Amino acid sequence: MANPKTSETGARRHGGRYIYEELRKQILTLKLKPGVQLDEISLAAQFGLSRSPVRDALARLITEGLVTILPNRTTLVTPFEIEEFPNYISALDLIQRTVTRLAATARTEEDLQRIDKANAQYIQAVQDGDYQAMSECNKALHMQIAKAGHNPYFITYYERLLSEGQRLLHLHFDYMFSHLTDGERFSNADDFKTGRDHNNIIAAIIAGDADAAEAAAHEHTELFQKRFLSYMQQNFSTQIKLS
Repeated sequence: MANPKTSETGARRHGGRYIYEELRKQILTLKLKPGVQLDEISLAAQFGLSRSPVRDALARLITEGLVTILPNRTTLVTPFEIEEFPNYISALDLIQRTVTRLAATARTEEDLQRIDKANAQYIQAVQDGDYQAMSECNKALHMQIAKAGHNPYFITYYERLLSEGQRLLHLHFDYMFSHLTDGERFSNADDFKTGRDHNNIIAAIIAGDADAAEAAAHEHTELFQKRFLSYMQQNFSTQIKLS
């Protein structure tokens, strides 16, 4: 007979994982808007669970930078700090160039296989036009590249940056797709600039060319910056200073 305490703990962990995954999806796809307050009692009622798994889920989201606790203990979806975007891009560019360069010099055959698999999953998401999957697969691909550099400090920091930027990436993908005409819809991700960027990065890593890998990573960051700023300028107040 199952131990009631053990069963309760397992149910709480399972419930917390479900809440975490659902809230994370809503945050990344902007169904939960930046700055929206998250109340433990309301969330517990919404999911039909106690406050403990809600608290567990929020704690995970806080570590990813997607949820923030204010000094007055108010919990909310982390706002977009548009004025901080240039600082975010600077940090992303530096770490992205670093981990990609390291991957070109330290990768193993097993690393290359994992990178290839992650890239194939990203390509499939692009072909499906699934923004959520594209965002998740893009992060997974870049994390495999970072892991190929075999430096845990860079891996941890890079993952935090990628997690914080996933909402921006969702807008980035939305902008790219919204500017494709029906005739420009593609069946091969190589026809998509982001897909080609990834291919350039991967080719340099396979070749062991650290300089080319770093240059490709920098170009990749610049493209993301350009498209995101274009999206913001077209969809939000032109009075906001973006760069």
